[in-house]
Parts: sequence; C-alpha cells; structure tokens
Amino acid sequence: MTVDRYLRLIAGFLVMLSVYLGYAHDPRWYYFTAFVGLNLFQSAFTNWCPMMTLLRKCGAKG
Repeated sequence: MTVDRYLRLIAGFLVMLSVYLGYAHDPRWYYFTAFVGLNLFQSAFTNWCPMMTLLRKCGAKG
C-alpha cells in the first residue's frame, strides 16, 4: 500500500474509534476526533502530515 492509502486507513480508524469512545465512555474523546479532522484539513493545504512522515520512515511506499 502507498502512504496515502495507509494515511486514510489510519485516519478513518482513529475517527471511528474516538467517536465510539466518546459515545460509550467519555465525551472528551470527541476532542481527539476534532484533532484528527483538523490535521487532515491542514494537510490538504500544506501537503504535510506527521503520520505521513512516520509512515515513510517505517518504509511505506511514497
């Protein structure tokens, strides 16, 4: 898989996980959902995301 596909997979998983945790345990988990969304939003403009850097260092195809 490419870095972009890994990024979408991880972001989608983190959003779904934090929504579940916010609903089932503590609404403060929604802040994490917002953090992931804002990070994706800024990466659309800057073409830089910390997770992409980490994935490239782990050997994912770019």
